[in-house]
Amino acid sequence: MKYLLKTICVLVVAALSFSNLHAQKRAGKKKAARKTAVKSVKVKQAVKENTADTASPKMVTITSAFKPYLKNAAKVNFTAASPVIDSSKIPVTYNIPSQNLFFSYQPVAIKPLALAIDTGFTWNNDQYIKLGAGNFSSLLGEAGLAFGDGKNSITNVRWNFETATGHLFAQQSSKWGIDIISVFNTKSNHEWTAHPYYHSSTQYRYGFQPANLSYQKDDLLQRFNTVGVEIGMQNKLINDFGITYHPQINFIRFSDNHEAQENNLIIKAPINKAFGKIYALNLDMGADLSSTDMPLIPNSFNSKNNLFYVSPSIQFKTPNFSLSAGIRPSWDNQVYATLPNVTAEIKIPDAPLVIEAGWVGSYKKNTLRTLAAFNPWVGTLNSLQNTRIREQYAGIKVATGSHFTYQARISFQQLLNQPLFLNSAGDGKTFNVLFEPDMKAVKVHGELSYTIQEILSIMAGATYTQYTSLTVNEKAWGLLPFEATGSVKWKLLKGLQLKADVFLWDGSPYRDASLQTKKTDAVADLNMGAEFSVMQRLNIWLQMNNLLNTSYQRWNQYPVLGTQVLAGVVYSFR
Repeated sequence: MKYLLKTICVLVVAALSFSNLHAQKRAGKKKAARKTAVKSVKVKQAVKENTADTASPKMVTITSAFKPYLKNAAKVNFTAASPVIDSSKIPVTYNIPSQNLFFSYQPVAIKPLALAIDTGFTWNNDQYIKLGAGNFSSLLGEAGLAFGDGKNSITNVRWNFETATGHLFAQQSSKWGIDIISVFNTKSNHEWTAHPYYHSSTQYRYGFQPANLSYQKDDLLQRFNTVGVEIGMQNKLINDFGITYHPQINFIRFSDNHEAQENNLIIKAPINKAFGKIYALNLDMGADLSSTDMPLIPNSFNSKNNLFYVSPSIQFKTPNFSLSAGIRPSWDNQVYATLPNVTAEIKIPDAPLVIEAGWVGSYKKNTLRTLAAFNPWVGTLNSLQNTRIREQYAGIKVATGSHFTYQARISFQQLLNQPLFLNSAGDGKTFNVLFEPDMKAVKVHGELSYTIQEILSIMAGATYTQYTSLTVNEKAWGLLPFEATGSVKWKLLKGLQLKADVFLWDGSPYRDASLQTKKTDAVADLNMGAEFSVMQRLNIWLQMNNLLNTSYQRWNQYPVLGTQVLAGVVYSFR
């Protein structure tokens, strides 16, 4: 029993020692886990305690090392790639407008254009008056007035008067006229133009031969009066359908002091339809109606002269090439004719050269008014016919630098019913109008100009025409075979401007009283002028005509005045 109690005590002490040792060992492990940040996972399996079993429960310990951390954010890296080598060239076309103008040395009608308003420009209504006098009892007067705001309406009024008396009997002439040009802009982007006018010219038929014939001055009087009005309308911008139009109507009444009267109605209706930037369709329609009455003895001359035409064409235009191809059906006093209408222009790349060519046909309306404007000594008429023109031409246009331009053209023409002018039988003071049924002409024309801003301007033009293959008349009576003109304007100083004009032409063929064919002498007419400022609004001007003092004749038996000198003042009100 003693030994049994001693044995039990030893076992209890050993059990307590083992339990303490195991507790210390677990405490050391927890302490080590806190130091090394290692998470310990303990899995214990408890065995159902058996009161009768004194053995300790089984335990399994699993240790796993895990360190939490955040992953690095992904960063996008760009790697430079090698450039792609491109050997192709991109063509760039520059359409540079010409800095100079090509002037045609022929009288043309003045047409008002829309004024492009600049934000830095202020419209001023300017008024001026010009007066002058000189030898040959010459008087000159001119005035100009401007009204409107320059944006919605513009009105220009011009009045002129001129008279001169020569040394020959009844060598006296005078003319005066007034023109009113008005331009009105509407809110619908339309422009209306109105141009009423009145012109009057008075001269005496002093070119009778022989010069000792006895005439009363009033018997030689010839006075022409022209009154008319022209109205037009056009759209300033292309409408939504790509169409532009510019209809015009012009009524003219012409009369003289011998009770001759003529009424003329002209209607034009051009329409253009654009298809993109390259193609366009152009349709030009027109009518020219006139009636002329001349009371003659024993029978009066009455003529109705009507002309209608329609001109459709297709246009093709690029920066280096343009083509217009069409026809022109026409009815000349109920006589039908189809005329060609083909023109082309080719611009040479990298060169200031433009080549032009064409095959065109047109009519020139002949009336008493147009014939008297060309030859003021026209006598009585026997008939009135319109001139039909067919022309083939080729030429060049060149702009060298920014100052110098020139152009040349050669053309071959066929003229049907061309009016010619031949002195009438007897004293020859009037001209009979003869219509040549068929004739041909070769024409060579050239122009050149040189400009330096508003400081210097030089222009010259020449035309040579050879008339051949006349079927009825022997010569082209009254038509000039060669004509040249030139003009120089030079602003020498701020208030001084000089100018000079020259006119050259070869004589025209005529027939004298003995029916001999002759030709008038060649002509050289030189004019000079100057204008300089003496006050802010006052200028003095000087004009000298026919400096060579030659008594030349444009029309046979009608010599012109000699050297004529005029001087005067110009006063500007604003």
